[in-house]
Amino acid sequence: MFDVAVKVNKPMIAFRGLLASIATLLAVLPGKAQTTQVPGGQQAPVSYASMSQLNELLGGLQQSSQATLTNLSKLRIDKWKTDSNNKRQAKAMVESVTRNLQEALPGMVTEVQNAPEDLAVTFKLYHNLDALHDVLGSVAEDVGAFGPRDEYQPLANEANNFDNLRSRLALRIQNLAASKEAELGRLRSALAAAQAAPPPSPKKTVIDDTEPEKPVKKKKPKTSKPGTTGTTPAKAPSPSPPTSPQ
Repeated sequence: MFDVAVKVNKPMIAFRGLLASIATLLAVLPGKAQTTQVPGGQQAPVSYASMSQLNELLGGLQQSSQATLTNLSKLRIDKWKTDSNNKRQAKAMVESVTRNLQEALPGMVTEVQNAPEDLAVTFKLYHNLDALHDVLGSVAEDVGAFGPRDEYQPLANEANNFDNLRSRLALRIQNLAASKEAELGRLRSALAAAQAAPPPSPKKTVIDDTEPEKPVKKKKPKTSKPGTTGTTPAKAPSPSPPTSPQ
């Protein structure tokens, strides 16, 4: 991002270890244990307070970036009271800062806007902002030493603004890291619980191949026809034979 040597804030490198731990743990977690992920690869919801804080910070960064570009374009390094070597180094730093503000920084700001609570993306912006502050501070010091005061003061003010923005972004990273640490603890607990839980017993399926008994149909009782009785009529007595005459 820069062609000149810059100072790196070494304590912030510790965040990389945290990022690696979270990524590794997410990779080995069972699917059901990853309850913090949003289906479809979407970003988790971001709170209104977090978005407001971020929008204010990025708005200030964009304003300072534009103001710095304007002030850098007004520098008359060739008229500074110093040798050609110092002038050449100053021009190299100005070109590096200008190129970074125009080409690298806008893309990083967009990445943070698209992923407001992504720790890796936020740290990338912080690292670039840290380098910008250091190089811009060196330019301001050179202007103060070799250039006119009306060129120095605006750059000194913007260097202070970048320092303030850098501190605010570092605080945001600290808060995000604390949140990720808590999330990491929950994921570890979920992983431990998933590994300790006994596997579910296989379900048994019982097949009944006996044929059910067919129902027996009951015979309906016969009903008598109308006008008939159930008794047989008695037979009339047969006539006795006639007696013969004496």
